[in-house]
Amino acid sequence: MKILVTGADGFLGSNVVRELLKRNHKVKAFIFPESKSTTLNGLDIERHEGNLLNPDDIINAAKDVDAIIHTAANTKTWPSRCKSHAAVNIEGTKNVIKAVTENKVKRMVYVGTANSFGPGTKENPGTEKNPYASAKYDLGYMDSKYQAHLLVLDAVKQGLPAVIVNPTFMFGPHDSGPSSGAMIVAVYKGKAPGYSPGGKNYVYVKDVAVGICNTLTMGKIGESYILGNENLSYKEAFQLIAKQIGAKAPNTCMPKFAVLTFGALSSGIAKITGKAPAVSYPMARISCDGHYFSPAKAVKELQLPQTPVADAITEAFNWFKENDKL
Repeated sequence: MKILVTGADGFLGSNVVRELLKRNHKVKAFIFPESKSTTLNGLDIERHEGNLLNPDDIINAAKDVDAIIHTAANTKTWPSRCKSHAAVNIEGTKNVIKAVTENKVKRMVYVGTANSFGPGTKENPGTEKNPYASAKYDLGYMDSKYQAHLLVLDAVKQGLPAVIVNPTFMFGPHDSGPSSGAMIVAVYKGKAPGYSPGGKNYVYVKDVAVGICNTLTMGKIGESYILGNENLSYKEAFQLIAKQIGAKAPNTCMPKFAVLTFGALSSGIAKITGKAPAVSYPMARISCDGHYFSPAKAVKELQLPQTPVADAITEAFNWFKENDKL
């Protein structure tokens, strides 16, 4: 098949592209013209520069493809709310839906976020049946991704051949930001003085890429699938990272009130200086809660692999070293 991948040069997108190539699919990478990412260098792909906010760009890119994997998104958490969240995540998704419809593309895979579902506890983790519960954090990223998720579901009712996948927190190679890998870098550099009382679900980015590519032929139209693996508290996650990279794990649990106070002060200073805070108030709130999910549905219906998160950390760390990101 010939597959169009939006956000192809991002952390997840670049891993999806590699998995598609491994399966001998032809890949058309939809890339923002101003992108400076080098994660796709040397790959045998067709590059198509365009702006997701220009409907004609994505419609033209989709003219000769069998499927579209829509990974592109504005994932920034600072400012907590900005116009580009809605523009990229909602309007951009509308444009992809339009491109699928006008070109009669056979399948669309929309990459959302597990945060579009309510989390649970380690003993009873959240599933695809849990209603959205992250509005309380007042984060434009989460709210706009949830709205886009609903857009896709509504379009399915009108005949859109779409499946939704919802990854959790990913570790692995080609994280050029770094984005999620910043957590690994912080432990390596000794810049993680302590840990907050919450936790989350972690997954190997290559497993997510496999799950997404499997969705081209597996899964049910209109269904959503949480792509995750291990539920770890922040204490457990930091200990695992430290063990895998040979560093010292932070051993101080910061009380909730201290985390929230630091987040509030950091956000206030950021508004004055214009510099992004290390931890904003919404992110401080999130870090105090448990965001635990179950990938059981995706494991069953999409054959989602469950590679140990320890392996994902090791590969991410080695990639950082090899690419001078430490």
